Amino acid sequence: MSEAEGQTRRRGKDLLDAIYAAAVEEAAAAGVGRLTMDGIAKRARTPRTTLYRRWSDPVELLLDALHDLHPVEAPAPGADDLRGDLIAALRMMVDWALSPAGRAVLVIVADPRRDPVVMEALYQRVFAEKGGTFTQTVLRHYADHGHLDPALLTPVVVDIGEAMVTKRMMDTGEDPGDEYLAAIVDQAILPAVGLR
Repeated sequence: MSEAEGQTRRRGKDLLDAIYAAAVEEAAAAGVGRLTMDGIAKRARTPRTTLYRRWSDPVELLLDALHDLHPVEAPAPGADDLRGDLIAALRMMVDWALSPAGRAVLVIVADPRRDPVVMEALYQRVFAEKGGTFTQTVLRHYADHGHLDPALLTPVVVDIGEAMVTKRMMDTGEDPGDEYLAAIVDQAILPAVGLR
């Protein structure tokens, strides 16, 4: 079977979703240093020319994929369930971390020879544009609605939940579980913003 025969005819969002999925899977498997348009195209079952029409190199494609696949918290519009929204944000983080996109980010961040330009692009084009840390969006939403003192939302406070989840996952290699996520919120984040 030729390369063209093995490819499916997809267009629009279906094709883009397949390309993005292939990019993060290839990055997680091969690492950013060995990421190629050829490898992504094979995983996506699409010609390389399709990729080159939109992206000049595989890292640009990967960054677009990570941006598209990065979840964004949606706190309660009425700002009436801070604890629940924080737990949901941490659950979203865990689910994302265990996804192909999360594993691709881990490969980038954990690479001892990581490219500082790629790291900067990752933080600016993915994390910053999507609201920063997972709990930061929730905490800022509640501060904007007058439920928290914005002065308490220091860089340390907005990182507490993510740092504790990351440590737990590194220590155990497993999903921390909802009970542990609730304990992080109850014992660390809420006291840090002056709530019990």
